[in-house]
Amino acid sequence: MLTTADLTVEKINSLLIAADEFSKGKVLKPTKEIFVSNLFFEDSTRTKTSFDIAERKLGLQVVPFDVTSSSVNKGESLYDTVKTLQSLGVNLLVIRHKQDQFYKELKEIDLPIINGGDGTGNHPSQTLLDLMTIHQEFGKFKGLKIGIVGDVKHSRVANSNAVALRKLGAKVYFSGPEKWFDEGAIINGTYLSIDDLIKEVDVLMLLRIQHERHDEKMKISLNNYHKKFGLTLEREKTMKENAIIMHPAPINRGVEIHDDLVESPRSRIFQQMKNGVFARMAILKDALESKGFEFL
Repeated sequence: MLTTADLTVEKINSLLIAADEFSKGKVLKPTKEIFVSNLFFEDSTRTKTSFDIAERKLGLQVVPFDVTSSSVNKGESLYDTVKTLQSLGVNLLVIRHKQDQFYKELKEIDLPIINGGDGTGNHPSQTLLDLMTIHQEFGKFKGLKIGIVGDVKHSRVANSNAVALRKLGAKVYFSGPEKWFDEGAIINGTYLSIDDLIKEVDVLMLLRIQHERHDEKMKISLNNYHKKFGLTLEREKTMKENAIIMHPAPINRGVEIHDDLVESPRSRIFQQMKNGVFARMAILKDALESKGFEFL
């Protein structure tokens, strides 16, 4: 589970079925002891915690890994860190790293690796929980119109979601400050003004402004952003009757979205977080089964 580009429609659907079963209370346990570890080289609340909970719900043994007290700080490479954990008996790793496509360094590692987010590249487990949330709402993907708004240039969520949603038959639109966009396959002629997009889509997916990845030319006033590109109270009134709001979080309240809309009837933001545990249980189970581990 490195990128959504690697996933077939059949695989996505099978993962969604498994996630749905877990959400309804299905319980599985491994037939033998399995050790897993979460290596997060970037800060995380939702992804790291939900993987931790998902692993424990599946009866896996979670081996703590703290980057700040590891040999990474002595200059150890990612490859050597992973090889060390494999040698010690860890059976699966979840890795988040600031480097795009960090997993290319690990091609020789015979260990299931789940991408918890690579730089500005991919975030496949976030995509699966987003797909789960959309499917719960609409029961389909084909024909749906999805709007992704904000810092698309730096968003691994936008990359992963756009690829998967298009595979499943949805139409994906984008909006936000044009200086935050690169022309290419992800945009593919589907840029709309924010006001046009909001009226058009069934799912409005807002993105966090990633200040940490911006140079001086890309910076923008937060107050100005909310007025020009955020989901204001006035814009929300123009959405389709059954349209929903999503956000991968963390949320800059009053910037991407008005504070009053974060937990409004349209919002599925906290449902996404809840679904994250079940989606990641499905991903973990699938990855381990691919290496011969069994669950009952």
